[in-house]
Amino acid sequence: MEGDPITKLCTPAMVVDVDTVKRNAQRMIDRCQDLGVQLRPHMKTHKTLECGDIMTGGTRRCVVVSTLAEASFYADHGFDDILYAYPLPFDKLEHCAALSERLSLFQVLLDHPKALELLSKRPLRAGRLWHVWLKLDCGNGRAGVLHSEPEALLLAQAIAKTEGVELTGVYAHCGNTYPCKGVEKIQAVAQETTTLTLQFMEKLRAVGINCKSSIGSTPSCSHPIKDMGQLSEVHPGNYVFYDVQQSLIGSCRMEDVAVRVLTRVTGHCPHRNQLLVDCGWAALSQDGAGKLPSGYAVIEGHPGLKLLSMTQEHGRVEPITGELDYSQYPLGSLLTLVPYHSCATAMMHSVYHVHSGGRLVGKWFPTRGW
Repeated sequence: MEGDPITKLCTPAMVVDVDTVKRNAQRMIDRCQDLGVQLRPHMKTHKTLECGDIMTGGTRRCVVVSTLAEASFYADHGFDDILYAYPLPFDKLEHCAALSERLSLFQVLLDHPKALELLSKRPLRAGRLWHVWLKLDCGNGRAGVLHSEPEALLLAQAIAKTEGVELTGVYAHCGNTYPCKGVEKIQAVAQETTTLTLQFMEKLRAVGINCKSSIGSTPSCSHPIKDMGQLSEVHPGNYVFYDVQQSLIGSCRMEDVAVRVLTRVTGHCPHRNQLLVDCGWAALSQDGAGKLPSGYAVIEGHPGLKLLSMTQEHGRVEPITGELDYSQYPLGSLLTLVPYHSCATAMMHSVYHVHSGGRLVGKWFPTRGW
């Protein structure tokens, strides 16, 4: 109930500090304004209307999504200028067409001539254009046509020449900032991605093509380099929540992390020198495995404890060294877990309990599915 302390929640529960969310969002808005670049925030981390409002400064315009479920969810609630930033899935063409014909601006992304062929064979009604971004791989090694390959330029030219299709921009994900440790290394990767993207834009201009450019990742946009101001847009997402992983990379401080998972002690196991808690892998991402001395998460306020392992509904907690003093952790007592990866952890919860100063102010309900 609103006004209650978060300690009254049934566990496991994901809690979101709305004040931290607003601060993180405003800092990113300010950074982009200082750079002179358009912020197109990614909705994939939270997938909620309320957070979308905060990240767009209330405009409900100019967002990125990772699934068509998200695209439809936001479109149904008054958002527009939506970029579906996943290489065009062949089985979802009609869904993309419906959104393109319905919204003022719905944009798709592709990285293969076959996808372009599909678009050319499915003209939009009322003379509308398919608004297409070319996905470019600038070293991230995931989706995208490699920036240095001749096929990249050829595909961009083909998009620009195809009837019923507009080349809106070039999109690169700077995900290779995630292995970095520290601002200097983050900015070195951001510089490389930015430089390669800008060089590709020069190639386009040389053949008479003018369009937008965009790169993004939370690390690169949390510590932007000057040259990013030459881009049209940036598209970070995780920054609104942040997490332990981002603090280790150097994107943020631990006090910038807006999410926690609350769990309660449900068992004492002195023969194993362990506690049982009611948070298993159904409520907390396992991404932190082997990456933290404290196990799968940081146990806030208890630096000597480790979340050793999880099954679906149970977590095993033990001391990093020494023997547990069970009197400090009575059955039913609350522990607070700071997730290693907030995107993956948020996906496990159908409701986020939103608080300010530790008192509940509401609930956010994320969309789900693909």
